[in-house]
Amino acid sequence: MSAISIRLPDSLHRLARDIARQDQVSMNQFIASAVAEKVSALATEQYLNERAARGSSEKFRAALAQVPPADPEAFDQ
Repeated sequence: MSAISIRLPDSLHRLARDIARQDQVSMNQFIASAVAEKVSALATEQYLNERAARGSSEKFRAALAQVPPADPEAFDQ
């Protein structure tokens, strides 16, 4: 495990400390969770962008053509 030292504005530190207390977790655990959330969001965005770059409108239309025609359900109209 790695140790880092970060500088936070006092106001942000107070807010983070208060939220950690409310959640009954340590500041270390709170900050680790916050970093994990951000990393996950960025990794997901990168993954989706990579998938979109590999996408093909021709393949999409071919897959859509396989769907049998049907009227939408009443709640979808």
